[in-house]
Amino acid sequence: MSTDSGVSRSRLHELTVRERAVFAARHPGSRQRYAEADNLFGRVPMTWMNKAAGNFPVYLDGARGNRITDVDGNGFIDFALGDTGAMAGHSPEPVVEAVTRRISERGGLSTMLPTEDATIAAAELARRFRVPRWSFALTATDANRWAIRLLRAVTGRPKILVNSYCYHGSVDESLIVVGPDGRGMSREGNVGAPVDVTMTSRVAEFNDLDGLERELAHGDVAAVLMEPALTNIGIVLPEDGYLAGVRELTRRYGTYLINDETHTFSAGPGGATAYWNLDPDVVTIGKAIGGGVPVGAYGLSDELAATLLGRADLDLIDMGGVGGTLAGNPVSMAATRATLTEVLTDEAFGTMIGTATEFAEGLVGIIQRYGLPWSVSRLGARVEYRFTSPAPRTGTESAAGADAELEDFLHVYLANRGVLLTPFHNMALMCPRTTFADVTRHHEIFEAALTELVT
Repeated sequence: MSTDSGVSRSRLHELTVRERAVFAARHPGSRQRYAEADNLFGRVPMTWMNKAAGNFPVYLDGARGNRITDVDGNGFIDFALGDTGAMAGHSPEPVVEAVTRRISERGGLSTMLPTEDATIAAAELARRFRVPRWSFALTATDANRWAIRLLRAVTGRPKILVNSYCYHGSVDESLIVVGPDGRGMSREGNVGAPVDVTMTSRVAEFNDLDGLERELAHGDVAAVLMEPALTNIGIVLPEDGYLAGVRELTRRYGTYLINDETHTFSAGPGGATAYWNLDPDVVTIGKAIGGGVPVGAYGLSDELAATLLGRADLDLIDMGGVGGTLAGNPVSMAATRATLTEVLTDEAFGTMIGTATEFAEGLVGIIQRYGLPWSVSRLGARVEYRFTSPAPRTGTESAAGADAELEDFLHVYLANRGVLLTPFHNMALMCPRTTFADVTRHHEIFEAALTELVT
């Protein structure tokens, strides 16, 4: 008997049990360390690390390029790449050299003083995203928070609009989805919400301009915060005319537009903003631009920056709520400058996107040979396979198409044979060091899994 995913549930369960037993046998050191981690909340440094298809996480020993070694000596081709945080590859040499030079030769881990590296990094972000005024944070979550506060201040409007099943880190305003009745409701599992999310937020489905206009017509939305393509619920690409429609509607209703490029940076050197020739008021980004060192950033249009700086009633220097003592620190800025100018260059993106294209085309061929009702989506250097066809066009459709058991089976099957995917979904990301041979190896294992599962 098959499900909508096109596979036998009994066979899937049987194979998952087998593969988890293999995983446990291959990772005794990781299993022991996890069992002994009594003083860690959830036994891990961050609770999301418990999203592990093998029932416990792999413990890291070392990582270089797109290769990871665990404490048991197992080696992996890494297509997860820190869920975008290591899109430059693990410990790229220019970043390591820049950070080492800053720490060992110049000193100054945290000084509350600007550096030239920040100026150069901001100029490179401005060149790529065509938004001229930049400020730095430690995470993209914080960059989004600061941008939201600034735009509420400028507009005097209380609400933020997001897409259903979007991802903007742990921003409170983003944890809203379209409910069965078409109205906004708190996303399932929302932890410790300070208020009912419908008090702070409005929501519309991605690719739904009518729904967006309906919400903007209330006149209380300060900003639309969106990914130009949804990513963390699985890749959902914009339909023709959708992003232009969003920009037209936001202008018509006096609402600012924020493009969160933290994941969609995979589209190219200037993210989806440059790739699709978008014109946002604000761009937020994090993760990849630091080469693995924590950093976030937000960029503002000239007009918006001038308006904010001209407001004497806004405390942008002391306790106004836009800051972070460690933000813009010399180490993060050295890492960001090196990543943008020497690692994730325009040329590197060409290589990464070429590799991802090969990855996507190979997947399509395999899925078609096995007659599965699955689909493949690609956003630049990022590829995802989905257990539904055609590919979902909204976040809600994407969430409904998930198959956690099937996802876990494929993840643990691949891990047992030396390949890692992003643990939250079937996302594969290419870095400058990812090769066609790495793609071929993934496809060999993926097809072997389907052979056992389907035949």
